[in-house]
Order: sequence, then structure tokens, then C-alpha cells
Amino acid sequence: MSLHDLLIAPFAEFGFLRRALVGCLALAVAAPPLGVFLTLRRMSLTAEVLSHAVLPGIAAAYWVAGLSAAAMWAGGMAAGLVVALGAGALARATGGREDSTLTALYLLALAAGVAMISVSGGTGDLSTLLFGSVLGVDDDALLLMAGAATLTLLGLAFAWRPLALECFDPSFAQATGARGGAWHLLFLALVVLNVLAAFQALGTLMAVGLMMLPAIAARHWSRQLSGMVYASVAIAVAASLLGLLLSYHADLPTGPAIVLTAGGLWALSVLAGPVDGALPRLFRRRHLAG
Repeated sequence: MSLHDLLIAPFAEFGFLRRALVGCLALAVAAPPLGVFLTLRRMSLTAEVLSHAVLPGIAAAYWVAGLSAAAMWAGGMAAGLVVALGAGALARATGGREDSTLTALYLLALAAGVAMISVSGGTGDLSTLLFGSVLGVDDDALLLMAGAATLTLLGLAFAWRPLALECFDPSFAQATGARGGAWHLLFLALVVLNVLAAFQALGTLMAVGLMMLPAIAARHWSRQLSGMVYASVAIAVAASLLGLLLSYHADLPTGPAIVLTAGGLWALSVLAGPVDGALPRLFRRRHLAG
């Protein structure tokens, strides 16, 4: 097999692969920066929680409108916001911890979503939404993914400074009246939006992979926030391209193929990344010992 057949021919021959690539690239630009902030704020599992929280909204939309991407986006967004914003409101009203309330609400949402899917009898149709399929990325879904990426980048442009300040100096942010609560809610809404943007190609169960794995890997390539964001986007772009090729050539589901590729790049980063990578640390120890 030639290099052209391996890397270029699948995208040149099949339109659905080109649409999937464009959609994944849109996600790769917007989702990993959110993952970097989640990692720095020690909220890495929040995206996973919200990816399950959207399930009842998607199932309810399926009841009403079938496999309509716009309807399932609207339903999933509503469910995700109810869980994300409801957790914060309940935590403030009761004095409890937001992560505990978020866990309780997401478990209820997940159980409700699974029950609704079972009652509808549409498990065959919805399996592609749970695990992803390049065939699910039609023109409407592609427009929604591009729109989500645009809104996310615009939102981050306004929220970058307060989010960065809360990550590195929350006391100063509070003292200067940075309105951390409002920016936090906007940030969670962007996370829900990107989880929904990913479900067509990656499925709701895999959508977080392209957001979090590149972000976690990026810390091994830079110590600065901007450098981590650039590295996370580059890793996500590479994982999208290589994952789609792996899915095509190995006949694997799209979501797992992309997430496995991102996991391989994370493992490479852990092993050889210049910032706290295993091999660079080992070589430095040997150099100092010598």
C-alpha cells in the first residue's frame, strides 16, 4: 500500500470522511483549550460527568423528532445545563460541595437517559450516538459543530483572563471582584456545548476523549498556559486525522479509534515530553549523578 493510499485516498474518495475530518478539526480547535482549563482547575472529571448528563435530553429529543441532530442538540444542551447549573445552585443553597451535588445529579440523569432509551426501543438507532459514527456527520451536524467551535472560541476570548486568574490566583481574583461565579457558569455551558458538538462523530460516551486527553498530554510539552493550549490543539488535530485513518483502515468505530489515538499520543507525551516526561527526567538524573 502506497503512502497516498494510506493517508490521502480515503479522504479523496469518500465525502463522509471529509465531513468527519472537518468536524473533528473544528472540535480539535475548540474543545482542548477547555480541557486545559478543566485540568488546571482540578475538574478533569467534570466533562465526563456532563457527557453523561446530556443523555436524557438526547433521548427525549429522539422521542419527539427522531434522529434529528438539531433536536438532539437542543435536548442535550437543556439537560446538560440543568445538571451543571442545578448543581451550582443546590450547592450554594445547601452549603454542600458542588462536586458532590454534580455527581448525584449526573447519576440520576444517566439512569433516566438509559431508562428512556430502553422504553423507546431505539437502542439500535441510538448506538451510533453512544459510540460515534463518521456516517452520522451530515451537513447539518457539521454546521452545528462549526457553530459550537465558533461560539467556544468567542467565549474563551472574553473569559480567558478571568479563567486564567482563577486557575493561578483565585484569592486575587476574588479580591478584585472578577465575578468568578458568572465566568464559571459560562465555562460550564461551553463544556456542555462541546460535549454535544462531539457526540455525532465520537458518541456521548467518547466525546470527552478529544477534550481531555490532548489537554492532559499538553502539560508535558509546556509550562505556560498558552503553550499548553497550543500543544493540546496540535495533539487533538493529530489524533483526529490519525484516528479517522485508523477507523477506516482497521474498520473500527470512529469514537474509540480517535480516543485510542489520542491516548497513544498522551502515552508518548508522558514518556518523552520535555516537561516532566519519564525519559527526560531519567536522563537528567543520570546527568546529575555523573
